[in-house]
Amino acid sequence: MLMRTDRSVLLLIDLQERLSPAIHEGEQVLDNALWLTRVAQRLAVPVICTEQYPQGLGPTLPALRALLPETAMVEKIHFSAVPEGGIFAAPGGDRAQFVVAGTETHVCVQQTVLDLLDAGRRVFVVGEAVGSRRPADKALALERMRRHGADIVSREMVAFEWLRRAGTDLFRQVSREFIR
Repeated sequence: MLMRTDRSVLLLIDLQERLSPAIHEGEQVLDNALWLTRVAQRLAVPVICTEQYPQGLGPTLPALRALLPETAMVEKIHFSAVPEGGIFAAPGGDRAQFVVAGTETHVCVQQTVLDLLDAGRRVFVVGEAVGSRRPADKALALERMRRHGADIVSREMVAFEWLRRAGTDLFRQVSREFIR
């Protein structure tokens, strides 16, 4: 039930230039996704980032793209990131636990989460790191994903479960840099 660094992959869905300005509290969603990405990288958790039809929605937001290697990027045309198989082929895509952030909660995030659950993966949706244009759509999607077996978590829940224990140099570093 706990998120573990050796079983997890962070999946960032469609945090793109032309979509982001329309997202309710979009800057906070991006900040939380950046925070999660940096924590994942510090703890050696793979990161996968999807782009929905980048010709129309633009590329991944520059602040996020700058943190990611080319091998982390997966272009897609389906709303769900699952049907095309790119996320499973990306580094970390074979892992059992998917920690999910991105946009839009009620479209690409939700369809991906439901498909991941159907594929037998354990899914953790980071509540403050997903967003939609309308808050009501986000709320309905979080409720639906929870009902179907996804855990809705906070970014600190992710970090502390990945860390597993205090008293280590790594814990002190992560705590100083990300938690305080």
